[in-house]
Amino acid sequence: MRVTSRHGLLALAASVALAALPLRAQDTTPPRGVHLGLNYNTGAPPGVIVGVVRALWGDSIQTILERDFDAGDRLTVIGMAGTPAAGAIAQVGSGVNYVVWKTLGAAAALQLTVASGALHVVLHDVAKGAVLQVRDFPLPSSIGSAEWRLALHGVSDEVERWITGTRGIAATRVLYVSGKQVRVVDSDGWGDHVLTATTTALSPAWHPSGKYFAYSALTPRGWRIELQDLPTGSPRALGTTPEGLNITPTFSSDGASLAYAHGDEEGVDLYVTPMANGNPSGAAVRVTVGHGTDNVSPSFSPEGHRLAFTSGRVGHPEVYLADVDGTNVEPLATDVSSDAAYRSNPDWSPDGRQIAFQQQIGGIFQVMVMTLRDRTVRQLTSEGRNEDPSWAPDGRHLVFSTTRTGVRELFVLDVESGRARQLTHGSGGRLPAWSPSLVSSP
Repeated sequence: MRVTSRHGLLALAASVALAALPLRAQDTTPPRGVHLGLNYNTGAPPGVIVGVVRALWGDSIQTILERDFDAGDRLTVIGMAGTPAAGAIAQVGSGVNYVVWKTLGAAAALQLTVASGALHVVLHDVAKGAVLQVRDFPLPSSIGSAEWRLALHGVSDEVERWITGTRGIAATRVLYVSGKQVRVVDSDGWGDHVLTATTTALSPAWHPSGKYFAYSALTPRGWRIELQDLPTGSPRALGTTPEGLNITPTFSSDGASLAYAHGDEEGVDLYVTPMANGNPSGAAVRVTVGHGTDNVSPSFSPEGHRLAFTSGRVGHPEVYLADVDGTNVEPLATDVSSDAAYRSNPDWSPDGRQIAFQQQIGGIFQVMVMTLRDRTVRQLTSEGRNEDPSWAPDGRHLVFSTTRTGVRELFVLDVESGRARQLTHGSGGRLPAWSPSLVSSP
C-alpha cells in the first residue's frame, strides 16, 4: 500500500529503522584528515541516505553513489534497493525531511539534482537539521560512458571525505593479468577490458599519475619492460638494461623512479631507473647483488627511501627490506631460516605502516599483512589459494587473486572488518595492481 500522509510516512520510517542498518563489522578507525564536523558515533560507520535523483539516468546516479559508499566500508548506506527503508526514502523523494531521515538512523543525507552539465550536491547533517556542504560537480555529456561513471565515482569519493575525513576509493581502477594480456576494471567491477596487444604480458604497475602503466612483455629477444599510455594504448620499451629477463616493474609514489628485476649470469637483481615525464632520465642502477639467486618484485616505501622485495638468498623466497641504494638489507620476518617459510610479492601500504605479502601456510598461499612498528603479522585469508595483494590508495583495502569460487578471480578485502567482495567474474585474474585516484579532489 502506498503511504502518502505525513503520519503514514513516519510510521513506515519507524518500522524499518532497525532493518535499514545491515549487520557489519565495526570500523574503529577514527576519522583522519579534515572534515566538516558531522556528529556520529565513531564506533560504527555513520548512516547515509542518497536521495532520489529527478533526472535522466537519475536512478543510475543514485545507485552508483550508493554502491560506492557501501563498497568503501566507511559508511552504512540506508535505503538501497530491496531494503525496507527504500520505500520511506522514495516517499521523501528529492526533498528534505530531517524527521524521517533521523528516524531511519541517518547521520547524513544527500540531495542530488542535475542541471547545466553538473551534479548539484547538498550534504545535510541530519542530527543538526542543517546543510553542511554544497557543491556542483561537472559531468561529461556522454551519459553512461566510462568518463561519466568515473566523474560520479569522484563525487562519491569527495562526499565520503566530507563525512568521514578520508577520501573514498571509488574513482580508481585495477590492472591485472588474464591469460596473457593486461586488463583493467573499475573498482566496482564495471568496464573490464583488454589493454595490451602483446602476445604475453605480466606484472602491470600504475604510474602515480594514472596516465600510463608499466609491465613486462615477452618479445623474441626475451622479457623487456614496456610503458603504455592511457588511453592511447601506445607502448614503448624502457631499454635501460639488455633484453633477456626484465620483470616485475614498480614506480615510486612520486613517479621519479622505476624499480624492476633484471637477470643475467650473476643472478636476478633489482635495478632502479630515474624517470621524468614518462621516460628514463638516467642510467639504471643496480641495487642488489644476487650471487646466483633471484631478487624480484620490488615495492617502494611511500617516501621512496626503502624497498621491500622478494629474494631467495636463504634457499627459499623471503621478503626483505633495503634502502633504495641496496644498503641496510634486513629480512621482514624473524624466522627466515625455517624451511617451512615462503613469503613473497610484498606491497607497501600507502601510509607506510604495513606491508602485505603472500605466505605459504600448509602448502597453500594466503594473504598476510605485517605492521612495521612491532612486526606483528595478521593472516587475512584462509579460503582457497590467495595471492598477489595490492593496496588501494586508502591503505585500508586490498585487491588479491583467489581461487575461493573454484576458479581464479580478483576479490577486494577490507582489512579492518574482514569484509570481502568479488571484483571480476570469469576472468582468471591474477597479478592485480590498484591505481591511484583517477579524479582530482575539487
